[in-house]
Amino acid sequence: MATRRTSDPWEVYARELGVKLLQAREASGLSQERLAHAAGISTFTYRKLEKGESNPGTPANPRLKTLVALAEVLGFDLTQLLPRKRPGIAVGR
Repeated sequence: MATRRTSDPWEVYARELGVKLLQAREASGLSQERLAHAAGISTFTYRKLEKGESNPGTPANPRLKTLVALAEVLGFDLTQLLPRKRPGIAVGR
């Protein structure tokens, strides 16, 4: 199976966010199901976030409320979960 490479900065950012969520979740010793439930989201939604996608081929774009809830449950500051490099989204988009 070929891995799709992209130069879309938002897609890269969403994948990096997913990796950070996975690492934080594993460090906290939580399952995807427990974390999702504690944060008030569905397990399906959380699994998609860890994959960095919303729908197949569409990068994740979680709500701020979701990210804050996940950070709180994980015991992390929100800035620790966000990738350092910003996607460079143009103003007005």
